[in-house]
Amino acid sequence: MGQSVLVTGGAGFIGSHVAERLFEAGFEVVALDDLSGGNRDSVPKGVHFEQGSIVDQHKVNALFEAYKFSYVFHLAAYAAEVLSHHIKRFIYTNNLIGSTNLINASVNHDVKCFVFTSSIGVYGNTPSPLTEDLTPAPKDSYGIAKYAVELELAACQEMFDLNYIIFRPHNVYGERQNIGDRYRNVIGIFMNQVMQNRPMSIFGDGSQTRAFSYISDVAPVIAESIHIPAASNQIFNVGAEKAYSVIRLATVVAEAMGVEPHIEHLPARFEASHPISNHEKIQRIMGHYEPVTLEQGVARMAAWAKRVGVRKSRPFEEIEIPKKLPPSWAAGHEADSQV
Repeated sequence: MGQSVLVTGGAGFIGSHVAERLFEAGFEVVALDDLSGGNRDSVPKGVHFEQGSIVDQHKVNALFEAYKFSYVFHLAAYAAEVLSHHIKRFIYTNNLIGSTNLINASVNHDVKCFVFTSSIGVYGNTPSPLTEDLTPAPKDSYGIAKYAVELELAACQEMFDLNYIIFRPHNVYGERQNIGDRYRNVIGIFMNQVMQNRPMSIFGDGSQTRAFSYISDVAPVIAESIHIPAASNQIFNVGAEKAYSVIRLATVVAEAMGVEPHIEHLPARFEASHPISNHEKIQRIMGHYEPVTLEQGVARMAAWAKRVGVRKSRPFEEIEIPKKLPPSWAAGHEADSQV
């Protein structure tokens, strides 16, 4: 077995796919996950699973001491942009303080490279196309926490020589996604609703657009980045190029699920309308890749969703600021989040 690597969120969606690629590449892979959003069954065979939270400083330090990680792939996060306005303390504790625990341990144990999955959310409402040289201007607590971690990594590289690679993926979907999460991941929410014979819920008229990114366009790039010297201490947008409206997406999902589209429109929310990332930098440095089309990716995910069946969704129970919470969430109904 080769060098050891830590994958946080390794029982989650993107994390499990990254862990799988790393294991196939010959690394000894440790997946750390508290299972708040992940699934134990998603941990790839051969990957060592540790249940625990990145917020638990003692757990984190013990793992670094035991495994002497060469690389850290940090994907654990609670990723719900719009909801994050209403759960600020929770977001900052899990997404910022937890990340800091990992960064501290990485510095203290001379980790070769810290690979961090940030988010398109750091751009806020910046007009598209979104390029990595733009100054981030996040508009929600989720994006603020992600950007704070980016800044911390840059500071630690300058102060302690901790090398990093930062990815800003967007609207990733595919097998192993938590389709029972009512606050995020619109494709999974649509499929879960269809399997319950419920209408697909859309905030507003559905004209908002997103470049939906299939998992195979994202996870392999993240896993292989540590082998590309020019990627060191760089930030990359990663994901699909072509944007689709949410109303068009609903049609594609319905077709893949074998049903007629049945849509329920909910009141519009405060969210970016057309965030589109530019991917010239990642293609220049890490090589060009041909993205999976929306129709192909949704069809693959639909086949998987039908096999696993309906996933139970539960409301977030510790809302800190109920003011301006979308009515559909406050009422306990499921709704898509378009992120």
